[in-house]
Parts: sequence; C-alpha cells; structure tokens
Amino acid sequence: MALTLTLPSARGALETYALRGTSPVKPARGVKFNRIAYSAAHVVADPLAAVDPWLQCAVDWDATIAYRRHLWSLGLGVAEAMDTAQRGMGLDWPTSLELIRRSLDAARDVPGALVASGCGTDHLAPENAKTVDDVIRAYEEQMAAIEKLGGKLIVMASRALAKVAKGPADYERVYDRILSQAKQPVVLHWLGDMFDPALAGYWGTKDVDAAMDTALGIIAAHPSKVDGIKISLLDKDKEIAMRRRLPAGVRMYTGDDFNYAELIAGDGHGSEPVHGKSDALLGIFDAIAPAASAALGELAQGNIDRFHAILGPTVPLSRHIFAAPTRFYKTGVVFMAWLNGHQKHFAMVGGQQSTRSLPHFAELFRLADAANLLEQPDLAVRRMRTLLALHGVE
Repeated sequence: MALTLTLPSARGALETYALRGTSPVKPARGVKFNRIAYSAAHVVADPLAAVDPWLQCAVDWDATIAYRRHLWSLGLGVAEAMDTAQRGMGLDWPTSLELIRRSLDAARDVPGALVASGCGTDHLAPENAKTVDDVIRAYEEQMAAIEKLGGKLIVMASRALAKVAKGPADYERVYDRILSQAKQPVVLHWLGDMFDPALAGYWGTKDVDAAMDTALGIIAAHPSKVDGIKISLLDKDKEIAMRRRLPAGVRMYTGDDFNYAELIAGDGHGSEPVHGKSDALLGIFDAIAPAASAALGELAQGNIDRFHAILGPTVPLSRHIFAAPTRFYKTGVVFMAWLNGHQKHFAMVGGQQSTRSLPHFAELFRLADAANLLEQPDLAVRRMRTLLALHGVE
C-alpha cells in the first residue's frame, strides 16, 4: 500500500500525495570513477547549543564528520568549508578552519579519500578592506593555516576583492601572488553573483566573456599551480567555452547545478583529454550522493545511457533546490539530509532553515521522490509530517 500524506501546492491548496514506492539506486562498490567528483558538503548544526543562531555558530561535529564519511564511502571527494557549508552565511573562519582540520584528520582513516578545502578572505569584512594588499594578506593567512594542516586549496572568490578591485589588473595581481606561493596545485572558484550578490563584477568586469579572458590569462600564467577551475555561473555554454580554452592538463570542475549531467558526460571535443568533459565539484552531490555515485560508476564502465537514466531525474530536483534566490540552496541540501536520516533535526547554522517556504519544501519532497532519492520513505514521510504540523497542517 502506497504511503500518502497531505502536501500544499504552489497555489496554497492542500492535496493528497502518494509516494511512487520506487527503491533508490544502490551504487556498486569498488568502481573507479573516470571523473574526479567532489561533493561540497554541508555542516550539521548543534540545536542544543545555547547560542543566538543568527549571530553565533554551533556545529555538531560528530554528525558533520559522519556525513563526510558517508560521502567518502560512496567514492565522492569532499570539498570542505565551501559555500555549501554556509561559508559566509553563518560559518565563520575560525569554525571553518576547525572543520577543515577535523575533516582532514578523518580522511586519514579512509583509503583514497579526497579532500580539498576552501581558502578565502571571509575573516576580512569587505567594509574593512581598503586596499588590494589587505586582500592579499587575508588570502595568505588562510592559505598558510590550511597548508599547515596539509590541505589542498580551493581558492574561493573574495567579497573583499570584489569591493576594492578597480579592474582586471587588481585580480591579476592578487591571484598571481597567491598562485606563485601555493605548495600544490589549487582549484580556483568563480562563483557567480546568483550565488552571492556581493561577487558581482568578479574579475573586474560585469562582461562575462571579458571576465573569462582575465581568469584564463591568470591560469595560463601559472598552469602548473592550477589543478582546475570550478565555475558556478549556471550557464552551460559559458562553461563549455571556457573548458575548451584551458591550458593542457587543467580541469574544468562543473559547478553548474542546473546542467551537471550533460556537462559531466561531456562532448568529447578536442584532443586534450580533460577538455571534452567536466569533472565535478557540486553542492547538489551532497543531496543526491548515492545517485551521483551510481551514475558515475556507470559512466566509468561506458554505460552512458544508464548514467543519464540515473542522474537525469535528479536535475529537476537540483533546479528547484537552486532556484532564485540561489544563495538559499543550502536549506534544501540540509532538508534532504534530514529527510534521509543523516541528521536528527532540521536546524541550520545561522537559522537558515527559515529561508524557504513550506510549498517549496513540499515540491522538493515530490521531486526527491520522483528522482528515487528518498532512502527511507517511511522516515521521510514522518519527518515531512512533522514539518507540516509545525506550519499548521495536521
């Protein structure tokens, strides 16, 4: 007998919804992927901490690290302390560094575990940044702290740099300085303003093609110091155009949570092996981890139709989770972790569980079911009913 519950529609009416009852896909164990795949991972808040949630950060470290072990068990790498972990939206730099330390420590117990860690300037408030040198010093401080722990860097976009830079030359100066002293190849991160409005005009211009030229010029000047670049512009054509222009051996890590399936599959363009496809560094992989793992396993075995059959149904869910205002996507990611039993509560750092409406959550639930992503349907229904009751739907 199908599980049912009452859900609100986008119009505000209440409707009976019956779950599909399709079992989630089970990833095959031991399959070696032919793409590098990082999941940007969320943090689990500590709901019992006596803090002011909008002002103070309290993390449940055991549950947070347990989720990283879950991702590693599926063959996915962890992109640590990124925007999915609410970096700049509740997670401060001291807590981010502690998160990086704990994640790197845990990874040492997991053979083959991949971790790359976000390095930014978020301890420098944009209003306190007066010069490009201030930004350089802020990057260098975080860079030194992460490298001291043995971490691989993801050089995140800087709100402070976006504020003080007067043009592309200032970006070139900052990134030349950072890349020249990196101990190992880094991943650069171009985060579009749909994810963070404070990053509008990054690389010194609002013209995306001109901005791309600047970023490519920086990479071309330091190809041995750049593992790849993750771009989060939600524009597949821009990503494809950029990956075809990268220096030999430099990877494109898709951050396109709208079009990741086709970008990862690739188009086979050109003779450079890594430029006809995208690797992955995605926030949505946190929410769809088993399906992502299973799909990547099929791709590695040459089963492209099966890859799309598994990953394709997750795209509508991702587009919903990352709908505008896109910066609130973390709420949907944590909601999925709660529905699937990976944490005991639906509370978030910074009180961010309040950023989406009940109809948004209801549609998310429907789309998760349609994509076969509800790992424990009985539990998911009970928890959805709890949320409904809190909103007055009995």
